[in-house]
Amino acid sequence: MTNISNLQDIASQVRRDIVRQTHLAASGHPGGSLGCADFLTALYFHIMDHDPAFNMEGKGEDLFFLSNGHISPVWYSVLARSGYFPVDELASFRKINSRLQGHPATHEGLPGIRVASGSLGQGLSVAIGVALAKKMNGDDKLVYALTGDGELQEGQIWEAVMFAAHHKVDNFIVAVDWNGQQIDGPNNEVISLGDLPLKWKSFGWEVMRMNGNDMEDVVTTLEAAKAATGRGKPIVILMKTEMGFGVDFMMGTHKWHGVAPNAEQTETALAQLPETLGDFKI
Repeated sequence: MTNISNLQDIASQVRRDIVRQTHLAASGHPGGSLGCADFLTALYFHIMDHDPAFNMEGKGEDLFFLSNGHISPVWYSVLARSGYFPVDELASFRKINSRLQGHPATHEGLPGIRVASGSLGQGLSVAIGVALAKKMNGDDKLVYALTGDGELQEGQIWEAVMFAAHHKVDNFIVAVDWNGQQIDGPNNEVISLGDLPLKWKSFGWEVMRMNGNDMEDVVTTLEAAKAATGRGKPIVILMKTEMGFGVDFMMGTHKWHGVAPNAEQTETALAQLPETLGDFKI
């Protein structure tokens, strides 16, 4: 457990890690990663009961699955900062033979990663399956997942949503990164998502909303979601975020979905993000 101020400090360092990882690799997805830094920081440093010693089965601990795997820089940072692997390994992001691939993968044995992700639409199904297995095995811990809003355009998402409600998978909480942007532009210009709160509610889910870039609201909402488990319904948190949050020139546009900052842009970005835990070594 840690307080809001400490969580904000950690999130600032995580955002520095994201900018530096993508700059060093000259590739990656900084926009969505920056937007989700508060959520993942709160999850790993306050909400989840998890063990950095790591075993693949995850019995007796809360588990997290990243469905929108392209925002791996934020997950790698949070995993490293919470003790799953050395922080300095972040410098190897997207390098040849690195365990920190562009999309999370399992064959290199990176602690914290239980399933390869990046093919959008699939992670929700996997996470729901794991949550159902926990219920069947009498494991009272929770499963969390994160999806992107553009990812909701995948048909498999809605098959999983129907399945979870039908089977009353009520030990499961998914957050949707509702930033309104995807790689080709605003959601509403690519494929409109319609009334998301009403849509999820009509599928039988407990629906919550939060400001994903306000740490206090993130913590309060996640705690409320955790308290609402075990009541017969899976839970979705529609999380309003700003793509590129924390770096002024990256915010509010899809153009930083998958573009790495150059040296000058990196310097400008880092000047806006206080170094709180110490940067990883290059």
